[in-house]
Amino acid sequence: MHQVTESAKNAGWTLLRSSIREERKGLALGMGVSLVWSASRVAIPLLIQLAIDRGIEQKQGLAVWASLIAAAGVVSAVFLGLRRYVAFFNARLVEAKLRDRIFTHIQRLHFAFHDAMATGDLMSRANTDLQHFQNFITLIPLTAGSVTVVAAATVIMFVLQPFLAICALAILPLVNLFARKFAQRLHPAVMGIQRESAELASVVEESVAGIRVIKGFGSEQVQADKLAVEADDVYEQSMLASATRATFLPAMDVLPSVSLIIVLAVGGHLVLDERMSVGELVAFNIYVLMLLNPLRTLGMMVANGQRASAAGQRIHAVLATAPQIVDPAHPLPLPRSGPLGRVEFRRVQFTYDVDPLMSSPLGTNTVTSAALSPGAGVLNDLDLIIEAGESVALVGATGSGKSTVARLLPRFYDVDAGAVLLDGIDVRDLARHELRRAIAIVFEETFLFSSTIGENIRFADPEASDAAMMKAAELAGAAAFINELPDGYDTAIGERGFSLSGGQRQRLAIARAIIADPRVLILDDATSAVDPSKEHEIRDALGEVMEKRTTLVIAHRPATIALADRVIFLHEGRIAAEGTHAELLADNALYRTVLAADSESPSDQTVPEPSVTESTSENR
Repeated sequence: MHQVTESAKNAGWTLLRSSIREERKGLALGMGVSLVWSASRVAIPLLIQLAIDRGIEQKQGLAVWASLIAAAGVVSAVFLGLRRYVAFFNARLVEAKLRDRIFTHIQRLHFAFHDAMATGDLMSRANTDLQHFQNFITLIPLTAGSVTVVAAATVIMFVLQPFLAICALAILPLVNLFARKFAQRLHPAVMGIQRESAELASVVEESVAGIRVIKGFGSEQVQADKLAVEADDVYEQSMLASATRATFLPAMDVLPSVSLIIVLAVGGHLVLDERMSVGELVAFNIYVLMLLNPLRTLGMMVANGQRASAAGQRIHAVLATAPQIVDPAHPLPLPRSGPLGRVEFRRVQFTYDVDPLMSSPLGTNTVTSAALSPGAGVLNDLDLIIEAGESVALVGATGSGKSTVARLLPRFYDVDAGAVLLDGIDVRDLARHELRRAIAIVFEETFLFSSTIGENIRFADPEASDAAMMKAAELAGAAAFINELPDGYDTAIGERGFSLSGGQRQRLAIARAIIADPRVLILDDATSAVDPSKEHEIRDALGEVMEKRTTLVIAHRPATIALADRVIFLHEGRIAAEGTHAELLADNALYRTVLAADSESPSDQTVPEPSVTESTSENR
């Protein structure tokens, strides 16, 4: 069961109120337009009364009264359009600003958050939930106008016939009672719909992103079954909400109609007793009818309010999650002269959190999997110095901490104890932007954007010249296959670059890292998709770049490891041995065992790379 606390409910309304305050000028304009519309609406029944009592019965200027009614109708129609335009303008503005705020905040959040948070759930919060938020804000000026009409009509009814007004409005307390009960019953169902919709979106997102794996294993039915389960959950929650609406809305619709019956019964006798004119009875009936639509929409307003509150809770949960990796109050600058790129790990201890969202306002319901198990990637009192310009290979069994070293240096995570230093400065004392601009990483899993080859290479430096882009591609060994393409660097590579082979994608990722002109270049198993001959070509091409920069190579293949000046062998989070590749092969049995195990892994078996023009949809 997903229990929603009172404080969580209040958080949704608090976010809603703050969003409204930010656009109070626009909403005030909407209120003003609504007041003019309300005045014209309320004036029409009075004008009809006068047209009947004076224009028809007393034959005094019927054409004048008809003209006034027409004028009031035109004003009502014009300001009705303006009212809706202003209402939607304000709501869309709130939605756009809030979406920008959510997106900016999501980008600021730490890696541990994204390790545990489902992409589909975040997309649901930034899309579907915001739409519910926007829908409610749209109704604010619209409802304000309706409330003004109700208030004005009520006053006029009491002025015309106090007793009849009391009879007509006697059912309003019942409407209020039903509305409150409706809100209490509807809120849990609405929260359930939005929660299950987020889980459904997660399945869809994973299925689209992993379509090649799904097809590769012939597991389409597995994903279809998962989607069916989530779709059924959404259906059940939706039907629960529909049943609640079906129970309460008819009652809220019938109650105002009772007022109309009372007016016709009581008012008719008053007219027969000549205590009320026909025009007043007609006006009274119009005012009662005027109350029907606002009272009917009260249920819709309540339902939208509950959706907005639920959406506000989910949006607030993301915004209230504080980034764990933040800039220091007074960041230090990196040195600009001397040998640059010296890296030091000083008695570093680190363990991944079991549940990085445990203390988050999001709770644990959004965790998709235990991606990081207790003790995974632990470093224990790691001491390591990499001199400026030195190339070092990190080798070790799975879970020995190799990739963790690469994640701590750019401060994707903070150490539990000890310190990581770049050019003599603790990375926690540097501004994140400056630190990460000084380090370029080529990850094992290559990610390219759905744009052109040139735009992907320039991603780290969008202002880079064509010459710099081409040089980076040449150094990464990518220039040859790029020049063979019909559109060259302007070739669109499609989603995540899957129109290219794995080796081609990795070369573009290396070129992207080179163009960043970093002090430290990290290759996190970055040549795993390249066959050995191509790997040597890339290493030879990168010689100039690696001579000038500190290079940290995380590798499994002996051919790649041998390219480094020095090899660090990690075992259980500590340095077990160091030296050249040849020395460790000769002297360290555990090192030989790890390399032998890696060489037997299917992931390390090399297959020829298809070219862009030769590959088919089956081998991409």
